[in-house]
Amino acid sequence: MMMMMIMKMIKGLAMMVFIGYLFLWVITPTYVFKQKWVVRVRAHTTSTYFGSQGPTMLLYTLPILIMAVLGSVYLHLRKKDNQNRNEGDKDATPDKLSTWRRPMIIKGLGIVSIIELAFFVMFIALIVWSFTTYLHVSFSRITHQSAAKKGEEVWQSKLNSVSLRFGVIGNLCLVFLFFPVTRGSSILSLFGLTSEASIKYHIWLGHIAMTLFTSHGVCYIIYWIVTKKTSEMVKWAKTGISNVAGELALVAGLVIWATTFSKIRRKMFEVFFYAHHLYILFVVFFVFHVGIAYVSMMLPGFYLFMIDRFLRFLQSKGNARLVSARVLPCETVELNFSKSRGLDYTPTSIVFINIPNISKAEWHPFTITSSSNLEPERLSVVIKTEGTWSRKLYQMFSSPNSIDRLDVCVEGPYGPISTNFLRHDMLVMVSGGSGITPFISIFRELIYTTETLKCKAPKILLISAFKESSDLTMLELLLPSIDAPIEFSKLELQIEAYVTRENQSVTNDKKLASTIWLKPNPSDAPITPVLGQNGWLCLGAIIVCSFMVFLLFMGLVTRFYIYPIDKNTNNVYSLGSRASLNMLFICVSIMVTCYVGFWWNKRNAIDSKQIQNMVGAMPVNPPNSWFFNTDRELESVSQQSLFQSTNVHLGQRPDLKRILFEQKDSSVGVLVCGPKKMRHEVANICSSGLASNLHFESISFSW
Repeated sequence: MMMMMIMKMIKGLAMMVFIGYLFLWVITPTYVFKQKWVVRVRAHTTSTYFGSQGPTMLLYTLPILIMAVLGSVYLHLRKKDNQNRNEGDKDATPDKLSTWRRPMIIKGLGIVSIIELAFFVMFIALIVWSFTTYLHVSFSRITHQSAAKKGEEVWQSKLNSVSLRFGVIGNLCLVFLFFPVTRGSSILSLFGLTSEASIKYHIWLGHIAMTLFTSHGVCYIIYWIVTKKTSEMVKWAKTGISNVAGELALVAGLVIWATTFSKIRRKMFEVFFYAHHLYILFVVFFVFHVGIAYVSMMLPGFYLFMIDRFLRFLQSKGNARLVSARVLPCETVELNFSKSRGLDYTPTSIVFINIPNISKAEWHPFTITSSSNLEPERLSVVIKTEGTWSRKLYQMFSSPNSIDRLDVCVEGPYGPISTNFLRHDMLVMVSGGSGITPFISIFRELIYTTETLKCKAPKILLISAFKESSDLTMLELLLPSIDAPIEFSKLELQIEAYVTRENQSVTNDKKLASTIWLKPNPSDAPITPVLGQNGWLCLGAIIVCSFMVFLLFMGLVTRFYIYPIDKNTNNVYSLGSRASLNMLFICVSIMVTCYVGFWWNKRNAIDSKQIQNMVGAMPVNPPNSWFFNTDRELESVSQQSLFQSTNVHLGQRPDLKRILFEQKDSSVGVLVCGPKKMRHEVANICSSGLASNLHFESISFSW
């Protein structure tokens, strides 16, 4: 009870800080804030140690870092509380926001809930409010006399003001741009979000930001041409705005933006992937363009992203211990890794995988199919052949001269803090093709819930649509490839499998699935916990310590080097040099503290350096394709139970509307992974209001 009260207090305090932070952005463009409040704040906070940068960091940077630290403490306590409670009951809690989470399909936005749409509308309202308020304040000062002093017409001065405000509003988008791509974010987890589920916000913000920044640049070019000041385009001022740096930042941003559109991203993913690394140049030149004091407004999101990015680098620089690969005839490979017992994750979590033999730079996300409870020493992912990278991987294992070891780097896992699947009476899982992979981890977790914890789990109806009959072998992945028999007699399971492109009966002349056991390498290590979900307190300590080290560096250099030269005037010491020093201090402080925190966390991980002896003997019953040979004796009781629970429909597509409306349980959780058309169809059915017992569940999916 005491822990629950502390958790509520911490979360309440974090929410108050967040509301105050949003209110700050609402009043930022107003005349009262600029001319009165900020003046008073600067009068009391500008010092010889932090200069004019201090007040900005106090107002805009500190609140977000406080939220991140509070979120880390809250999530640590929540994890402890979940461990102390009954594992089977911890997620079976009512969802008070179920109505607000009902899906809606908005053209251009895809499937969104009412609450997501509300936040999006509020953010657009904030942008419109800020832009119009900035213009109202600035236009009120533009007169014929003020324009004449600059040798301009009134409309030219207003064009200058509009151009500037486009850039200012673009910076507002940058403030929130990096939060969704911070994979181990305590702030996202505090709100019950994950990076994978929030990536759409990053996409929306990116499009809005680049539209505003492009308008900012184009309008300024027009302004310089009409006022005959084209020399401004090559200006790199020592103590003012650097236009050249801004132009270089815009070019980098435009290259990134151009590769994000679906036609390029889907057909040339490598171009999209490599182009996105230009964000480094974009941020660096953006800092040179406006100065570090102004950048402190968008610093917290990027600061937390840098911490997360370096921690991910530290985790992924070594090779993971790849134990085996299960090769299916549907051009699919299941990779099984050794993991530390201290590594926990929830169903539908993902990991990022890099295989240097295929590409040293490419990282691809895949949904974890194993259960950390059912398989405490193993982590599995399923990779379906879809592109060049995955095809090369499949060929490595399916060729007659298959490899006996493979260097693989792993980053993660990342996923939801908890899941609410147990709160439903029934789960309907709809998949198309390899969209079945997130449901494999859910199925295995429910086996653990019923067989080990002896808790009641919801009934399961799995509706899977495949193009060809060979794809039916993906259903075998529901059972882990381990020696110990898996029972799920207490789990009510029904599988309806649809083969859409074949009308004939399944024959037994298909190639069977096979398992390849790989040789160990002394340098390989089990996947160990990454800071964040498996080390929230350590992550909070890194945030605090790194920022304190940064403030120490910045304060000493400002006080004893910059201040004697500039005296806080910002008119003597180069803004570019100040920006370079600040960026250097940020990088050094983050690298040092992250390395210490990562080393400490890894040292305390159970068996983090031990190569676990998981090779052993080949399984007594290696998995075969029982779908293609139904007349022979089935290998195991679990396979027999799975086979008996499966109905195969040839040459048909599932009538999802009929199937969903036939479910009469009081609470039916509906999850869908597959093509866009299928996701939209299910979302429309659940949001139609014709069946109040259907609850659409958001789920991330990567393969």
